[in-house]
Parts: sequence; structure tokens; C-alpha cells
Amino acid sequence: MKATITLLPGDGIGPEVVAEGQKVLEAVAHQFGHTFSFNEALVGGIAIDETGDPLPDETLDVCGACDAVLLGAVGGPKWSDPGAPVRPEQGLLRLRKELALFANLRPVKVVPALAEASTLRPEVVARVDLVIVRELTGGLYFGQPQGRRDDESGRAAIDTLYYTETEVSRLMHVAFDLARMRRNKVTSVDKANVLASSRLWREVAHEVARDYPDVEYEDVLVDACAMHLIRRPADFDVVATENMFGDILSDEASMLTGSLGMLPSASLGSGPPGLYEPIHGSAPDIAGQGIANPLATILSVAMLLRSSLGLADEAAAVERAVEAVLAVGHRTTDLAEPDQPTVGTQAMGDLVVASLGT
Repeated sequence: MKATITLLPGDGIGPEVVAEGQKVLEAVAHQFGHTFSFNEALVGGIAIDETGDPLPDETLDVCGACDAVLLGAVGGPKWSDPGAPVRPEQGLLRLRKELALFANLRPVKVVPALAEASTLRPEVVARVDLVIVRELTGGLYFGQPQGRRDDESGRAAIDTLYYTETEVSRLMHVAFDLARMRRNKVTSVDKANVLASSRLWREVAHEVARDYPDVEYEDVLVDACAMHLIRRPADFDVVATENMFGDILSDEASMLTGSLGMLPSASLGSGPPGLYEPIHGSAPDIAGQGIANPLATILSVAMLLRSSLGLADEAAAVERAVEAVLAVGHRTTDLAEPDQPTVGTQAMGDLVVASLGT
């Protein structure tokens, strides 16, 4: 297979972890006889510094013309002024919108070797294998009007939570189709006891559910879901929810694995390209130190291989390599117990590559 992959290293630890993701892609290409070519482009804070725009037109053009996009992270203290007219996150939001990436898949699977790394008891997290399907281009992050204003009482701000039935329906179809490939259960998360948008969400979700009589379905309020993710996380299979709820719940669920550094994600639309990224953010406090955990990015590479390139065997090989490296005890600093030896970012990438050949 021949494929073109756009790399968006971004800010903070983004360049460090994307380099390891590229290393794994190159190893997969060599081992399985594929040809992957790579483009690199600017996004986020570094794009603001160099062009004044968090998503330059050149970057959007390159992304639109490739088969898949691998993103590192955007943002950091340098660009965190809340009064700034241009912010790194605007580039990421616009990229999702322009590429029509409406479904964000965030798998949360506890690797057996890391069951002890979670702050929960091992027996609680041992069987956790769920996917959060988050709506990505609607809701509070995109609704209008949005912004700051001054009125007679002083400073004020507004964010608009807006959804259409089409946005809800297409996201729920993704969730149900995914559940059919897993354990046939969908949990739809909303706040229908308070929010009109959630009542619409639940109504449309029920309509979609009727098309999937073979899939178990349940409604759960978001506050209850936040509790159940800690109390009985292994009960969940596919969790479908709106943009902000999905953002918050997936970060909570990441702690089931012991570290944000273990969670990949895929943002998908109706066609190519898909966007793949770790969920951990730019981690500016450790940027440049060579200690960032690249495994979430490497697992995002596995999702890229499977979902955008149709290379299921290659994706499974990457996932097995990650599990094998962890099973023999290699750890980055975020995963290590006190006084346990650790490996750096590049070394962990090298270990995964070496394990691919075994």
C-alpha cells in the first residue's frame, strides 16, 4: 500500500511523541511492505509564532490532500493569555470543523501489566475495555453567539449549546455500528433532566436505537456516568455523548489506565482524512526533557493504520508490541512506581519498534 500521512507536531511534547509515532509507521512500512510518505505542517502555538495563524491555509490544504493526519498537541503557557485574540486551540477546533471530523473515538483499555498503575483497585479496572464516542463539531465549543461582552452589571460571557438532529443521529450511528463490532452495548450520556439540547439528544438517540435491536441500549445522566466510570467502569462498552461531556468524561476515564500517556484517539468524518492524536495535551512542564510517554501516540498510529488505511493486521501488531514492552516491565516516568527504573521517549519508541519484529 502507498499512503501519504501529514504530521502536525504542534507544541510542547508534541514534536517528541510524533517523532516516535513516525518511527513506528516507518517500521511498519518496512516490515509489511508498504510505502508511507510524510508531510509536516504547522498548527497551534508554533503556527501563531511563525505565521500569526493557529491553522495556516497551507496546513489545511496539506491535511485535506492526504490519507491521514497524525497530530501531537497544541498550546502552552506562552499562548495562554485568556484575552489573546488568537489562541492555539482555535487551530485545532477549525481543523476538526474544516475536515468535517464529527466523531471522536477514545478507547480506554487497561493493559494487564498496568492494572496496578491505576489509582483504583486492580480488580475494579482489570476488565476495562470501553470506547467513548464524542461528538466533535457541535455543542458549546462551536455554538453561536459566543464571546465576551460588557453590560450594566459588568463583564459577562456567553457560550451557546446548540445541536441539530442530524448531528446527533450521525454520531449515534457511529456508536451503534462500533458496538456491533465489540460487545453490543451503547450507553448514551446526556443531561436530559435539565438541558433542552439533551432532551433532543435522547429523543434522536432512541430513534436510532430502534434501527439496532440487537444492541443493548441505555441512557445515563452525565453526573451519574462520571460516578459509574469510577465505581463500575468494566460495565461500559461504547459510551456516546456530546462534545463537552465527552471531553470531560474521556479525561476522567483515562485515569483508569494509570496515565493520560496511554490514551489514543481518532477523529473521523464521512471520508478521508482521519485525524489521530494522543489525548494528553502539550505537557509544557516536561517538554524538551525526553521523558514524555509516546505510547498514546503510538497507539494512535495503530488506530490510523486500522481506520484510515484499512491495515488491521498491522494495527494489531503495533498494539501487541506496546503490550509486550509493558509486560516485560519497561516504563516511562508517568507509569513507573517509586524507585522503578524508567526509559525515555526515544527509548520507548525504539523498544516498540524492536518488539514489532518478534
